[in-house]
Amino acid sequence: MRVGGQAVIEGVMMRCKEKVSTAVRKKGKIIFHNQKATSVTKKHPILKIPLVRGFVFLIEMVVIGMRSLLWSAGQQDDEGEISDVEASVTVIVSLLIGLGLFILLPYWLSTFLAPAKTVAFNLWDGLFRLVIFVAYLLGIGMWGDIKTVFQYHGAEHKAVNCFESKKKLTVQNCKKANIFHPRCGTSLLLYVVFISIFIFAVVRTPHWYYNILARLVLVPVIVGLSYELLMFTANHYDKKFVRWLSTPGQWTQSLTTREPNAKQLEVAIAAIKKVT
Repeated sequence: MRVGGQAVIEGVMMRCKEKVSTAVRKKGKIIFHNQKATSVTKKHPILKIPLVRGFVFLIEMVVIGMRSLLWSAGQQDDEGEISDVEASVTVIVSLLIGLGLFILLPYWLSTFLAPAKTVAFNLWDGLFRLVIFVAYLLGIGMWGDIKTVFQYHGAEHKAVNCFESKKKLTVQNCKKANIFHPRCGTSLLLYVVFISIFIFAVVRTPHWYYNILARLVLVPVIVGLSYELLMFTANHYDKKFVRWLSTPGQWTQSLTTREPNAKQLEVAIAAIKKVT
């Protein structure tokens, strides 16, 4: 039985099968937001096929994760729940920032170094995307509130690792657990960056508008390939070669996780118990 989740504001969201529970600490107490999440692949089994299932899974987790994140943010505000308008604006702004940072900016910077139709251009484009990705994680990691979120990310990993190793879910056992997890979304994003370099080195034209369009249209393909690689490494992590293959992902996770304290581990444990 696999459990996955993500860090939210002052808490952790956990998902197991169709159960989702978000636990946050508010005024010293742990409160919960529970929801049911039936995967679209259950209604449409064809979406379970390799390369397709990865993008479907990502969309589902983004939707569930955004709901949990917005709910957790609302609990830290005396006004309570965030409105649908505020949520929609947040999502749109986030998408536009992502488009600008990770697609348009790397492409624009690469135009100064090589012609668009060359392999060199796409290598520069990929390198800039990787540098911006790492710089982005380093930058947000310096914010006080984000540091706390990263601690909860570490708590999530430790609690999941403790659960999957079939040890009793206690703070002491979770403290000893590994802060790295092979199915982490941060590793998935790194694989997306690397695979996109190879894909765009092949799929290229002399026209910038076609190239930008290709970068958008091929996102499901790249995510699908990245997901299969992530699941391969997670399912065969006992092999030395696979652990070596997972090393870059582990390095990247070190940018998005911090060692949690006992109270943060308690929240992660409470969330995982709600869904298992």
